Amino acid sequence: MRFLKVLFWLLLGGLFAAFVIYNGDERVSIQLWGGLIADFSLPLLLILVFLAGFLPSLIAYQTLRWRMRARFAGLERALADLRAVSQPTGPVFEPLPADGPQAPPLISVPQS
Repeated sequence: MRFLKVLFWLLLGGLFAAFVIYNGDERVSIQLWGGLIADFSLPLLLILVFLAGFLPSLIAYQTLRWRMRARFAGLERALADLRAVSQPTGPVFEPLPADGPQAPPLISVPQS
């Protein structure tokens, strides 16, 4: 599985590098307020737009993951405490004596 993960990231990095090499000299003009014009490199602009959309969702995901781990840890501690309290100190069932009464058979067979 690790090999596939590394292969995926290498392919993604290769595609990204090919895009930057192929479009590195492309310039994009963005009209801002007041007649201002911003001149960006196309790969830089796409990276900024990707990060602007990806980082908020990544932060929200990591926050949710941290909260769930904290919640699970609290529940596991509570469960361990309940198990420790409900542990009996001695044997629950005492063994029957060896020469005691025998249990009747489960199925009675008529004798002829």
